Amino acid sequence: MWNAYKKGFKAYLQLEKSLSENSVEAYLHDIEMLTSFLLATNQTKNPSEIVLKDLQAFVKWVSELGMTATSQARVISGIRSFFKYCLLEQICTSDPSILLNAPKSKRKLPDTLHFDEIELIIRQIDLSSPEGGRNKAILETMYSCGLRVSEVVNLKISGLYLDVGFLKVTGKGDKERLVPIGTDAIKCIKIYKDKIRVHQPIQTGSEDFLFLNRRGKKLSRVMIFYIIKDLALKAGITKIISPHTFRHSFATHLVEGGADLRAVQEMLGHESITTTEIYTHLDSHFLKDTLQRFHPGFK
Repeated sequence: MWNAYKKGFKAYLQLEKSLSENSVEAYLHDIEMLTSFLLATNQTKNPSEIVLKDLQAFVKWVSELGMTATSQARVISGIRSFFKYCLLEQICTSDPSILLNAPKSKRKLPDTLHFDEIELIIRQIDLSSPEGGRNKAILETMYSCGLRVSEVVNLKISGLYLDVGFLKVTGKGDKERLVPIGTDAIKCIKIYKDKIRVHQPIQTGSEDFLFLNRRGKKLSRVMIFYIIKDLALKAGITKIISPHTFRHSFATHLVEGGADLRAVQEMLGHESITTTEIYTHLDSHFLKDTLQRFHPGFK
């Protein structure tokens, strides 16, 4: 009975929302869970017959399966999207998910690197090797632009507009955006592209990817994790470091420097500004220091 609704919802996500294949599959999995719950509780309701009480019972059922609060919130998000679709297509006359509350989850903010720590990590790179020039270009670009690791490995030569100081980046959901890039990162990319990359064989299909491994293929996400972990170890930094640390540091340093949150949202490629607020937290020490420096009544 629900197959037709699922098929229609899939088309809506692909065509109207332009979501990636992985995102579409995740949303469809959420609906599969809802239909599994209906089967498990011997209910034969179609979407128009479902009410808030049913969805609350579903959330309780999901919780009892042992799902974390974050995973539950993710499922509820998918259910809300489905009923929004049902309203648009007039499958339902009201949305039973409007008052459905997601469980609160504590978000642990990742570690942030200070600027001198980032410089210390970059100084550990052995520039006498071809990989060293590539790795410096990668790290400078990650910090300069706040890119996701997936965006770094998929960066293309055809997306470089270095003469005007921009990169074309493909983010989540295959959405493209232009990101400004600093002069240090531009210099490192040019050295790598024009003096190192030109001397290595390139495998068919990888010609346009900027960052290549020794075999001339596109770098993997895992390889960038290893590069950063190794450099952080050499620098003696004990914080938990990953490629995302550079992105988080980029955003935090911008906000601490007084950047507009909307501008940061645009550069990070976030759909919702609430996501940007999470990534660009201002730590308590920074806030206290700001008050001590600028507030006449704060002692």
